[in-house]
Amino acid sequence: MTVYVPHDSAAKSVGANDVADALERAAAAAGQQIKLVRNGTRGMLWLEPLVEVATEGGRVGYGPVRADDVDELVRSGMLEGAGHDLYLGLVEELPWMRDQQRLCLARVGVTDPLSPDDYLGHGGLAGLQRALELDPADVIAEVTESGLRGRGGAGFPAGIKWKTVSETEGELKFVCCNADEGDGGTFADRMVMEGDPFCLLEGMAIAAYAVGAREGYIYLRSEYPDAATAIRAAIEIARDEGWLGDDVLGSGFSFDIHLRIGGGAYICGEETSMLDSLEGKRGMVRPKPPIPAITGLFGKPTVVNNVLTLASVPTILAQGGEAYAALGVERSRGTQVFQLAGNIARGGAFETAFGISLADLVHDYGGGTRSGRPVRAVQVGGPLGPYLPGSQLDLPTDYEAFDAADAMLGHGGIVVFDDTADMAAMARFAMEFCAEESCGKCTPCRVGSVRGVETIDKIINGEDTDGNLGLLNDLCDLMTAGSLCAMGGLTPNPVKSALSHFPEDFTQKREVHQEEAR
Repeated sequence: MTVYVPHDSAAKSVGANDVADALERAAAAAGQQIKLVRNGTRGMLWLEPLVEVATEGGRVGYGPVRADDVDELVRSGMLEGAGHDLYLGLVEELPWMRDQQRLCLARVGVTDPLSPDDYLGHGGLAGLQRALELDPADVIAEVTESGLRGRGGAGFPAGIKWKTVSETEGELKFVCCNADEGDGGTFADRMVMEGDPFCLLEGMAIAAYAVGAREGYIYLRSEYPDAATAIRAAIEIARDEGWLGDDVLGSGFSFDIHLRIGGGAYICGEETSMLDSLEGKRGMVRPKPPIPAITGLFGKPTVVNNVLTLASVPTILAQGGEAYAALGVERSRGTQVFQLAGNIARGGAFETAFGISLADLVHDYGGGTRSGRPVRAVQVGGPLGPYLPGSQLDLPTDYEAFDAADAMLGHGGIVVFDDTADMAAMARFAMEFCAEESCGKCTPCRVGSVRGVETIDKIINGEDTDGNLGLLNDLCDLMTAGSLCAMGGLTPNPVKSALSHFPEDFTQKREVHQEEAR
């Protein structure tokens, strides 16, 4: 019988390895033979470690399971799918799973991540095989028709980027995967790399074929050692299987991928800083133009997409761009992996078509706050995203709708705060974060963030409040308009949104300091 225990970093952090060891011991003691598969996580992180058992009726789940629960579970008949206090039922029928539209995560949590047979048996390589039967221009046309936009934050149409690289002359071109997932509350890239690494390699191979590249790089954040292990192993297996190398799937197309580990700098999530780091330099933002699609890695035309973007490509080629475009709303087509984090009852990754409301994600699927207190604010799009008050969550997850609401969808990370959160402190954190992580290339970001921290401190200390509020607003405008990249340009967003929606936090602090001074 087959038993699944996640090998995902999140599951391991709460004891999945101990659970796996205990299961093997308990099964042996009971005289039962099991096949233990270390799969990726299903994304229901509040249930980890989640143990699944294959039965005639489907895979049933138990969770969260601790190592000291295992002996009793095995005695109670878990290996036959019997009931228990930790019994969850058929995993695919749980509301969290049933209501998703999983494309990027289709195999994550389902297969053995490093089994080529499992990958092929669950639809792997169908996209690459079809792509190799098409003209490269037709592959780009499929991606363009799908409406796929970059999932890294900017939302730029992937097909247009690929077309630019394809039409730029040059014998040497590159495909770079930006896997420097540094935004707080985001973990979808890691889940894909640990739970279905072949999907990312397939997406990169399709991109390379489409634009005429022969070499690819995955730039992975240093804080993801398990993802690095999975990717390294997947690359070696893919080479052995003929999925990478000099003759990909016998087509005569040559493409190989190399893994590079980042230096721990948030700024290297910005594409041009990442390219500098890949070249062995200090990661610093490059002025645009030229854009990377024309002058990228080592000055050559380069596709730069993030993990979720590239992981969407195999499905688009396998099922067709029109089918992918049928999901979503307006100019936000296909699916997004929304990641629920912060003060949330049910944290995890939920993939569905664009258009679902933020309220549905936070309240219906996330279950509201873990503390049970009211939601005060939600930050979407990473540490530089604006704060949305709990009263304004009826916002559809759509790039243009978010933009109209002075918000940003970004990488799909959603961080929840309850009514005890100090939003003045969070505004200060945004400036402090920028001061710490700025590459220092441009003055508005390098100096403006430091002055921003100082000015917020003066406001909450009650020093020349009106004058410093005016100065802070001017500073925010300057950083937005004058910064070279989104690091400095977006830092004012959480500050201004905190001032706009939660002015009482700044006022109360001033009153406290003034009372203390008296």
